[in-house]
Amino acid sequence: MYLAKVYIIFMVSILRPITALPMAPGNTVNLLGTSPEKDDGKILQRAKRGWMWNQFFLLEEYTGNDNQYVGKLHSNMDRGEGNVKYILTGDGVGSLFLIDENSGDIHATKRLDREERAIYTLHAKVVDKRTNKTLEADTEFNIKIHDINDNEPKFSKDIYFASVPEMSDVGTSVIQVTATDADDQTYGNSAKLVYSILQGQPYFSVDSDNGTIRTALPNMDRETKENYQVVIQAKDMAGQMGGLSGTTTVSITLSDENDSPPRFANHTFRLSTLESAEVGAAIGRIKANDADVGRNAEMQYSIVDRDGQDIFTIITDQNTQEGIIRVKKQLDYERKKTFSFKVEVTNTYLDPRFMYSPNPPFKDDAMVRVTIEDVDEPPVFSRNPYIIEVHEDTAAGSFVGVVSAKDLDADNNPVKYSIDRHTDLERLFNIDSVNGTITTLKALDREMSKWHNISVVATEISNPRQTTRVPVFIRVLDVNDNAPEFAMYYETFVCENVKSGQLIQTISAVDTDEPLVGHKFVFSMSFSNPNFTIIDNEDNTARIITRRGGFSQREMNTYLLPVVISDNDYPIQSSTSTLTVNVCACDSRGNVQSCNTEALLSAGLSTGALVAILLCVIILLMIVVLFAALRRQQRKKEPLIISKEDVRDNVVSYNDEGGGEEDTQAFDIGTLRNPEVMDAKKLRRDIIPEMLFPFGRTSPIKDNADVRHFIHGRLHENDSDPTAPPYDSLATYAYEGSGSLAESLSSLESGATEGDQEYDYLSNWGPAFKKLADMYIGKDTERET
Repeated sequence: MYLAKVYIIFMVSILRPITALPMAPGNTVNLLGTSPEKDDGKILQRAKRGWMWNQFFLLEEYTGNDNQYVGKLHSNMDRGEGNVKYILTGDGVGSLFLIDENSGDIHATKRLDREERAIYTLHAKVVDKRTNKTLEADTEFNIKIHDINDNEPKFSKDIYFASVPEMSDVGTSVIQVTATDADDQTYGNSAKLVYSILQGQPYFSVDSDNGTIRTALPNMDRETKENYQVVIQAKDMAGQMGGLSGTTTVSITLSDENDSPPRFANHTFRLSTLESAEVGAAIGRIKANDADVGRNAEMQYSIVDRDGQDIFTIITDQNTQEGIIRVKKQLDYERKKTFSFKVEVTNTYLDPRFMYSPNPPFKDDAMVRVTIEDVDEPPVFSRNPYIIEVHEDTAAGSFVGVVSAKDLDADNNPVKYSIDRHTDLERLFNIDSVNGTITTLKALDREMSKWHNISVVATEISNPRQTTRVPVFIRVLDVNDNAPEFAMYYETFVCENVKSGQLIQTISAVDTDEPLVGHKFVFSMSFSNPNFTIIDNEDNTARIITRRGGFSQREMNTYLLPVVISDNDYPIQSSTSTLTVNVCACDSRGNVQSCNTEALLSAGLSTGALVAILLCVIILLMIVVLFAALRRQQRKKEPLIISKEDVRDNVVSYNDEGGGEEDTQAFDIGTLRNPEVMDAKKLRRDIIPEMLFPFGRTSPIKDNADVRHFIHGRLHENDSDPTAPPYDSLATYAYEGSGSLAESLSSLESGATEGDQEYDYLSNWGPAFKKLADMYIGKDTERET
């Protein structure tokens, strides 16, 4: 503090300007203000000069108990008489800074931190205490906080992550880490940082000035060590003793480079597969190892021997990087039982920097031996398919061809042959089960079918499950066995006014046979005709020409012209077709006006058209009959009781209201009036009786005197009732009677003892009371016993 005060006072003193003027004895010099001077009897006025100082200095982080002395303000207007007052305003005045208004001493009341604020701007002026007149104008000055080393360097991250390719050269830059120091960088060495490495040697180094981390060892191999933890320190005070420091951790990973070739752990692989393995089937896997990862570890396999390339192929499983060996060509145990070939593996992506390194070549090979296992295979036909030709009209039992199959297994089991009858539904062919000879069962007709496609099955006798099918295509060769005939039905007519030599029809022919050189038909007449002639056009067509004119329907309305058609194949086939020529009346331009009735029918409606019309009429009649039957069925009234069950289970509604008092037909009231006519023992015929055996008890009193008395009594009461309405009304007499025919079953009306009651009649009431009868009749029997 003493040094600081001395320093500040010294600074104030040196900032005061000194004017090199001649001074007379007895005059005073006002350094900070103005004063009158005399020169040769004249009073001179010196120009007022402002304060020349503008800055105080103060150390931060003051730790004393008293207020920290900043500096002193002094004006030459202050003559020590106590008439001058110093006034201070600005940043922190009153809270941070105080001034002695009499002496001008400035003190700091609190400990200041330069990192929070480095400069405070204040204003000072001097006034007269008595008049409050300004003696020194307001002047601005600064208090600058001097820095001390109280902040350690700090890194922006606690941990950094970086990577560098493996096998990098020494000095390869990895990452730059930078620390910051809050101290003043322009004052002293408080913020001058020096970087050093605390952990990570000898693999890495750090630039002491800028914090750049570089590789320090050559040929660092990721496969040997992949991750490194490096600790970097930043120290202020230029790294000198007593400086503050901060550290950070850098996690460095060596990124992979394709510097490791693939290698087979085993250089011999043994595989086996069945000879029945399908083409494309996988028979095994082989694996090479690559210490690299990702794209650098991708491998491709290849078969380098010619022996293996023709039979097998190999692909890479992209997920496991294994080589999958597949069948390229059908295997055959009987031909070759083992295969040996070399497989080579290389990286898919090569790095030219390491291809010519001192290490071995970037590829490896292994020997693969595949053993083929025998499988009981089905027979094999000598050809597939078979194409056999046979002439039509060949007699049944004729030779068609031979198929042959053989069991290629080592056992060479015998084979039997058969025809799949699903492919020969007409049973036209047969085959010898031993030698495979195919013969005909029926004569073949090329015009019916030109090709017959059958399937022949060869089966091992010792193992019927081993079967082979082969298609046999039998082509039926043509034989000239069909005569040519008209190509269509011709409706030919000749006009009555026709002239001689006029064309009336052009005809052509067809033949179902197919000669090798094509069809050639010859047209002629079987005998000379005075009315018409035929001219062969030599293009498989012919013209019918009239030889005369003057035809008449009255003389003859139809002419039949026999035409002979022959082919040119061997043997020659010919046929005679009849051309019907109708005579018609025509106009001058040859248009038909009328022909005979038969001609009209033949020309207008063919047989097919007549049949179609007849079928339509029949269908319409059937629809009418069906419609009438449905209408008649709907008109039938459904019976009241449809069910065949007991009529007691059905309720029939007659919807009959009756005819009132005059109606005596709806209900026989005489039955009520004379209940004696009722025969209680007579069974109804419309229902099934509930009791198969009617009981033998006597019916109640037949004169029903109680009912008659009850009705007359109620009728008299209603007639004499003065409150009854003066009009006819309906009175209901709810008479229940004296009980049912079975009387009461309650024990209240029973005799004094159970012995007074007999229950034998219960057995006559039918099945419904059988259980009750068994209970009571059984008790009577036990009691008697």
